[in-house]
Amino acid sequence: MRKIAWIIAAALGLSLAGCGGGGGGDSSSNSSTTLNAPAGASSPATSGGTDSSPNVLAADASAVSTAVGPGNTVAVTVSRTGIHNQPMVSITICANGSNASTHCAIIPNVIVDTASFGLRLVRSAIPDSTFNALAAENDQTSGLPLAECALFGSGYAWGSVHLADVAISGETAPSVPIHVIGDTTLPVTAPTECQVGRPLVTTADLGANGILGIGVSPTDCGLACQQAPVSTYYYTNAGTATSASLSAQITNPVTKFARDSNGVILEMGQVSDTGSATAQGTLVFGIDTQANNALYGTGATLMRTNANGDFTSTYSGATLTKTFFDSGSTVLFFPDLSIPIDSSSGYYVPATTVGRSSTLVGASPTSVSLGFNIANGAALNASGNNAFNNLGIYMSRQFDFGMPFFYGRHVYYGISGKASTGGGAGPYVAYVSS
Repeated sequence: MRKIAWIIAAALGLSLAGCGGGGGGDSSSNSSTTLNAPAGASSPATSGGTDSSPNVLAADASAVSTAVGPGNTVAVTVSRTGIHNQPMVSITICANGSNASTHCAIIPNVIVDTASFGLRLVRSAIPDSTFNALAAENDQTSGLPLAECALFGSGYAWGSVHLADVAISGETAPSVPIHVIGDTTLPVTAPTECQVGRPLVTTADLGANGILGIGVSPTDCGLACQQAPVSTYYYTNAGTATSASLSAQITNPVTKFARDSNGVILEMGQVSDTGSATAQGTLVFGIDTQANNALYGTGATLMRTNANGDFTSTYSGATLTKTFFDSGSTVLFFPDLSIPIDSSSGYYVPATTVGRSSTLVGASPTSVSLGFNIANGAALNASGNNAFNNLGIYMSRQFDFGMPFFYGRHVYYGISGKASTGGGAGPYVAYVSS
């Protein structure tokens, strides 16, 4: 089950563009995905209506990030990458089976995506000496090398599946199947059904060197791809659709850590309401496994989710069953015709900042109202800043709490099949705002 959410969305000078989409299904099924706009998510024909909602501005969240330093932490940075609100980390990949000790390469500028599952790296970002040391994952039926197609709203990524030891700070995940996008050693082009939109091959196409998918699922497809070939997922390197065992599928590296394998916490410092040039935060591995990753006793708001990380919210009288917290989305995506909308970009462009709230249904200990603010997207983009806590775009039938939601919060992701003291069995998401 893949949910590579809207990674590149409405950067200055771009229309609604992106690198992922909201996936459906559960641990045994999955639907193909789109990137900047799933079905019904396009901008409305009108540019907004009369605002009849109470305009109460929400207080900014104020939680302070955990200090970077312990081995289960890594620094997260939002800076000028050409696309705003992109949280980036550096990772290390090495020859599989080497305990992350040989043929290693540090890969910077990898997007932290809490709504996708698995590590995907652009081939050109991997030095040849490291790539040549990565064993190819083979199809269990034909014995041919395995390949994968990943569909995005702005294009498609075709690449090979290789095994790598993945190291992040002091954590090591051995022999992780990763997706190598744009691998020129593949003897065939992407299958016809995969060629949707433009090919995503280079770092310029993606806006980063790769995607670190650390959401609530251990793998990107699950039982459906193990039981039978699923179109637009796994293929042999000859372009024939094939099944893939769970152990061969693109895998969330966190699940293979020795100690802190039950989840992650993304913690971002708050930014200015007019935007900031940069933003800093911390990605913490494990939940209730060490002193610096406690969920138990924090009073966090917690939601049980499906295997894709989706839960239910209500907004402006509508029930939205596909609601999720997604650091890979650069803005808040939600449906509100009462806020003026720029017809060319989809940005909300109120004359002055407006306050809104969403009700998270089924939260523990009770449903809660989550407030947020929306400023004029055109003015924010013109500021030259890169980190924004109040940027939004119209999207119908879903609520995607993108990167603006994360500033000033600790956001937890409990992985399916794992458990923590404070969260119980995954999958779940949780957050604290102070």
